[in-house]
Amino acid sequence: MMLACKRSFTSTVASALRLLRCNEVAVSSQYRSLSTQTDGEVRIAKILKEKFPLASSLKVVDISGGCGAMYEIHIESTEFEGKRTVQQHQIVNQALKDEIQGMHGLRIFTDVPKH
Repeated sequence: MMLACKRSFTSTVASALRLLRCNEVAVSSQYRSLSTQTDGEVRIAKILKEKFPLASSLKVVDISGGCGAMYEIHIESTEFEGKRTVQQHQIVNQALKDEIQGMHGLRIFTDVPKH
């Protein structure tokens, strides 16, 4: 029981520290230029471009203020054709499984190109 409590406490502390870092970064990068990308945005976009080479549109935005705790992803690809939205999101989650472990949240928007 003590080990489970320690793990839970450690996880809670790690989450709190991540949120504190985000708040610090959000204040300092509040006026960040829209044309610049964070390292996390670049890294995630690269992974998704490799996984979805046929994507006609891809946008990755760090919505946590630049600290990398939460991202919003918009991806449009013919590779989603014939798949339900939940299946499309599962494919994206699988592609980012290693990165997701360090995130607080992820918003995914997928679509199939209009012909």
